[in-house]
Amino acid sequence: MRVVSAAETAPTTHPWVVQADGLRVRAGRHLAVDGLDLALDTGVHGLLGPNGAGKTTLMRSLATVVKPAGGRLTVLGESVDARADLRRVRRGLGYLPQQFGFYPRFTVREFVEYMAWLKEVPKSAVPGAVQRAIERVGLAAKADARMKTLSGGMLRRAGIAQAIVNDPAVLLLDEPTVGLDPEQRVDFRALLRELGVDSCVLVSTHLVEDVVAACTDVVMMHEGRLVFQGAPDDLVAEGGQGDAGDSPAERGYSAILRRHRAGVTR
Repeated sequence: MRVVSAAETAPTTHPWVVQADGLRVRAGRHLAVDGLDLALDTGVHGLLGPNGAGKTTLMRSLATVVKPAGGRLTVLGESVDARADLRRVRRGLGYLPQQFGFYPRFTVREFVEYMAWLKEVPKSAVPGAVQRAIERVGLAAKADARMKTLSGGMLRRAGIAQAIVNDPAVLLLDEPTVGLDPEQRVDFRALLRELGVDSCVLVSTHLVEDVVAACTDVVMMHEGRLVFQGAPDDLVAEGGQGDAGDSPAERGYSAILRRHRAGVTR
């Protein structure tokens, strides 16, 4: 299946929030992202793919944690390469990795305040920004609890709070719903839709149904390359009754991977 990305069909003058052209990124000695072409604008983009597809490495490169090994990557109009002044990009980023570090004795408020300081949020704006971020993830009642006392789901929500405290133009969330119960996942989907009105949000997950429910755009990777990009309805349309999965979206996901692995185009 040939993938026609937004970068191929739109005018070259379009100011994409994120654009990758032939992007290559290494994870250790392994080339985890290999010739990726991708263009993302404001909205909520769900990043799908099997384990080892390169999703986390792509997120780390967009977050400026690892530098590209080749190709071109721009974020917020700035080139991300060895010569770039990454501070300008990082001020506009929010990032939640799969595992994030924190000081166990910090309270939730102290943790989010510290991250706001690292992100250079103006000092006068920090208290309000911190309170708003904590409230948006449903942790207001735990704002003064120490991080070490939180459950896994609460820790994940604290991680989301630090990612959004600076109202980022680009928000990168790697497996953000791990540890969240079904009710919290529904609330999180609503928050994603709210954030996507003004920001470019990229969410990496294995939960296809979360993507269909919350995202305006679906991006699929396999073996470091883009194999699908389109609306959730387009993903659903790819599947059939004979494909693996318990829902139309899961069947569409399975069908795309099956055809790609078999070298089938359509």
